[in-house]
Amino acid sequence: MPELPEVETMRRTIGSCVGTRIEQVERCACRLKPIQVSPRIDHLRRRLVGRNIVATERAGKRVVLRLDSDEALVIEPRMTGLVLVAAPPDEEHLRLRINLKPGFARNGRAATADRLLYWDRRGLGSVRLMRADEFAAAFGPPNLGPDALQISAEQLRERLRASRRAVKVALLDQQAVAGIGNLYAAEILFVAEVDPRKRCDRLRRVDWQRVHAATQKVLAEAIRYEGSTLADGTYRNALNKQGSYQNHHRVYGRAGEPCPRCGEQEVRRIVQAQRATFFCPSCQKR
Repeated sequence: MPELPEVETMRRTIGSCVGTRIEQVERCACRLKPIQVSPRIDHLRRRLVGRNIVATERAGKRVVLRLDSDEALVIEPRMTGLVLVAAPPDEEHLRLRINLKPGFARNGRAATADRLLYWDRRGLGSVRLMRADEFAAAFGPPNLGPDALQISAEQLRERLRASRRAVKVALLDQQAVAGIGNLYAAEILFVAEVDPRKRCDRLRRVDWQRVHAATQKVLAEAIRYEGSTLADGTYRNALNKQGSYQNHHRVYGRAGEPCPRCGEQEVRRIVQAQRATFFCPSCQKR
């Protein structure tokens, strides 16, 4: 966490940065575990100051700022990172501040953001400035698979059908399909009525079609509700507001509750690849 819907929400809510010019870059004083910043801050500052932000993108679970230098500033939130244009949840965990000069995007829309912040409670995230060739090498094939919002049903099947892994575990493989994490894999498989323990090489074509359709449905829903803010309250969008998709989870975090589909079985929790999986043993038959 954050996964694709949360990172896509961050990307969309920093849209006011597009068209701004970077005025200052500051690594904030923090007594906690430092985040990875590459290159080192003085080199980063020299390459960023004076550059315009021309676009925002997403590479799997990473926010990407495209610059007029053809470089990309890649922010990977990992477990507890937030990309913000509003005041952070607190100052203690603020890691990087980029001051911006408002301007206009290429489409003539006003670029109103005056700052971009990176906040990270556990310090597991990273900020990297990459040349175009470095970006292509790091986030192109085979290192990053097709985006989960863009992959076709046949692509999904072809990339995973020979795997002997459980389908839930395989969906987390970012080299196969980018963006799906633990929470949304459980939700997707419940909607698809596929047992998370079933091996990929034992799924039929129709099963893959259902998994693909469920992927598009669940991720689109989650983006519409601006992601999931779980019990720890960490995730916020770029305006420091909670997401609300947690109020619509079907199985994730609901172990022991009645299945929302059949109402007969309780949602069950198991552990797969050291991560919690939630499913209904009746609706998702093996």
